[in-house]
Amino acid sequence: MEVRDSNGAVLADGDNVTLIKDLKVKGTSVTLKRGTLIKGIRLTGNEDEIECRAEKIKDLVLRTEFLKKA
Repeated sequence: MEVRDSNGAVLADGDNVTLIKDLKVKGTSVTLKRGTLIKGIRLTGNEDEIECRAEKIKDLVLRTEFLKKA
């Protein structure tokens, strides 16, 4: 299974990624802004999703279509 970002670059565990779009986080009042750096991603069983931690949010799942490799 190959996990790819929005530009087609291959992602691996521990990579750093940047958001390409403002994202509202369900269940909180937090909005992750475009350009936010996410460090140390973890791959899931789904090639369209990754797990990470961002700001004050633990165990966040993001879709790879909103990310680019940093």
